[in-house]
Amino acid sequence: MPCTLPSVRILNLPVHDVNMESALTAIDSFIKSRTPHHVVTADASMLVMAQEDPALHGIIGRADLVTPDSVGILWAAKRQGTPLRERVSGVDIVENLCARSASSGYRIFFFGAAPGIADKAADRMRAKYPGTQIVGTRNGFYKDTDVEAIVQQIKDSRADVVCVAMGIPKQEKWIEANRDRLDASILIGVGGTLDVLSGTTRRAPRWMQRLALEWLWRVINNPKKISKVLLLPRFVTMVRRAS
Repeated sequence: MPCTLPSVRILNLPVHDVNMESALTAIDSFIKSRTPHHVVTADASMLVMAQEDPALHGIIGRADLVTPDSVGILWAAKRQGTPLRERVSGVDIVENLCARSASSGYRIFFFGAAPGIADKAADRMRAKYPGTQIVGTRNGFYKDTDVEAIVQQIKDSRADVVCVAMGIPKQEKWIEANRDRLDASILIGVGGTLDVLSGTTRRAPRWMQRLALEWLWRVINNPKKISKVLLLPRFVTMVRRAS
């Protein structure tokens, strides 16, 4: 079922004009269709990477839903005269789906992050939202020879939603390669979401989010994120040149 939501193009890639409610409504319809759909949560770093990675560029272009997952995306859309409604992040999408799982019957699988993180995230979501159906977990450390077993594990879980947390672009390419083999309706790359939901990583305080300083919080708490943050000036330059 194709997404009928309006979209804009940023650096020649689509981003849907959604808020959380309309994104979840689209996801609901995808689940009911019982066919695989790729949901991409796009931030500025992803769009920069895609300019130099034709495979990632194609994956984003073919995705069924692309949500604006950074203030950089919102800034770019506004600058070019096609403003988007709000940021719709992977963390918030996944937590909302967990909250809905108990009443809707949605079955969710967490795949990715370091050993133990997906399990801890699942435990915390079950405690926070009683009745949440997280039907399986698997960490993101594996060999190529493990892929078939992972695919089978996800299929056996009968998951409706598979959250893949392996970072950009690995998670998007894994989904593209395996989406038609998992018998799931929603496949979504969620980056560091499981670290946040597990409590291992704390989100930036609300005031920092409001001031668009979440990137600074991430670097302070994990200096390894600096390489991703350094893509932001390139994104700004690319957008300015394109507009």
